[in-house]
Amino acid sequence: MSAQVSLELHHRISQFLFHEASLLDDWKFRDWLAQLDEEIRYTMRTTVNAQTRDRRKGVQPPTTWIFNDTKDQLERRIARLETGMAWAEEPPSRTRHLISNCQVSETDIPNVFAVRMNYLLYRAQKERDETFYVWNAFRQSSPSGGRELALAGTGYRPGSSGHLLP
Repeated sequence: MSAQVSLELHHRISQFLFHEASLLDDWKFRDWLAQLDEEIRYTMRTTVNAQTRDRRKGVQPPTTWIFNDTKDQLERRIARLETGMAWAEEPPSRTRHLISNCQVSETDIPNVFAVRMNYLLYRAQKERDETFYVWNAFRQSSPSGGRELALAGTGYRPGSSGHLLP
């Protein structure tokens, strides 16, 4: 197990995550995008349900992605939402991100931390409610220039299928 971080740093990273959730829930996608590292890979793989005998043999089905985006691709998604022509988001979804079980540990790279958390995403739109149970493992960096913290990479594992905004 990697070395744990101080309570102060854990608190700062947790607060960063809570702020990120608020930005997404409030549809402040440009502000959210500004927090992301330029080299971010924002990904969600499909859930793999391999048979026990296949897992023992090390057989893994091919990876398929729900999304596998760079910062530029995220910017294009946001620009599309801003046009008013993203019909799947008319009327806009109402979302609530609930974050828990945040674990932060050091990595071999200075000022880069491994973060794992669980979150629940509730989404309501067009008289339909959806709940996504997700765990998230990512790297959080503490860059020297400008920002105090930046999201450097993220990978989601859905507990149920569906898309996440943006």
